[in-house]
Amino acid sequence: MKIDFNSDLGEGSGNDEAIMPYITSANIACGYHAGDEDMMKRTIDLALENSVSIGAHPGYADKENFGRRQMNLSHDEIIQLVYDQVLLMKELTEERGGKLRHVKAHGALYNQASVSVELSKAIAEAVFKVDPKLIFVGLANSVMIDAAKNVGLKAASEVFADRAYTNDGKLVSRNEEGAVIHDEKLCRKRVLKMVQNGLIDTINGKEIAIQADTVCLHGDNPEAIALVRNIHDYLIDMGIKIIPMVEL
Repeated sequence: MKIDFNSDLGEGSGNDEAIMPYITSANIACGYHAGDEDMMKRTIDLALENSVSIGAHPGYADKENFGRRQMNLSHDEIIQLVYDQVLLMKELTEERGGKLRHVKAHGALYNQASVSVELSKAIAEAVFKVDPKLIFVGLANSVMIDAAKNVGLKAASEVFADRAYTNDGKLVSRNEEGAVIHDEKLCRKRVLKMVQNGLIDTINGKEIAIQADTVCLHGDNPEAIALVRNIHDYLIDMGIKIIPMVEL
């Protein structure tokens, strides 16, 4: 059994260097919701040093709210927003001897796209415009996956190690208690169940089916360093091979 292990990095959390050895794919902020070109370059270099697959992590131009404030942009505005960020990440990666492999939207852009076919399609079109070989990372069981495939992209279904789920397979809002999970044993138990059995227990105690191609551990979680190490070692001990999503 195989799984990719990813993390959102280049966001200024200070955890990147400690997290990188334990993941196989890095989603690097593109300077809109967090970071800047210098941080992008440093994070790309760190990924290359650790043989970690590089991905772009575009979000709304909203540093004040860390890209977590919902916006309502037109189809063309979304395409331009995502295109500019992904293209810059691709260019910086190639300048440093690497190759951009995937794209994962950030924050409100990701959450809104998970329930909007139109928004997912716009993001996918922007990604395809930059490079049709890029992998589109989207919330498992959401419209993001079908939208990406319909545009002609390979899609990777993402699940979250440290986030609670609703009964319809969406992420519980960060404004609600219990939305972010900090307990190491609970996180690794949930990840193993998603990877091995394709199941997850929701915040209300319901068991639902879920597709897991890549597992995300947020780099800005206060317990991120301990969690990523714990989950990585646990999955290997359970006989699961951790490889970049591009190799799945």
